Amino acid sequence: MKHRYLEVTYRKGKAVAAYLYLPRVVGASAVRTEDAGNGLRIDYDARGEALGIELTAPQLATVEQLNAVMAMLGQEPIQAQEWAPLKAA
Repeated sequence: MKHRYLEVTYRKGKAVAAYLYLPRVVGASAVRTEDAGNGLRIDYDARGEALGIELTAPQLATVEQLNAVMAMLGQEPIQAQEWAPLKAA
């Protein structure tokens, strides 16, 4: 996968979970998860590359918190259009 994207899961019209998929090698799978605080969890592959960020409490997450994790991972900050599906929830 070349581009990152945000997937939001809804239940009864409310966001209950979200996952920000990061660019990755085809076939990569998570072997380790690290808690990043504020309901954010980072999945890593066997090579230690970040695969994605789970937002376990998307209604509480802020773009600032997510961008702090993105910076820690050496990723570009999330853009408004990427955050829009969660903001709409």
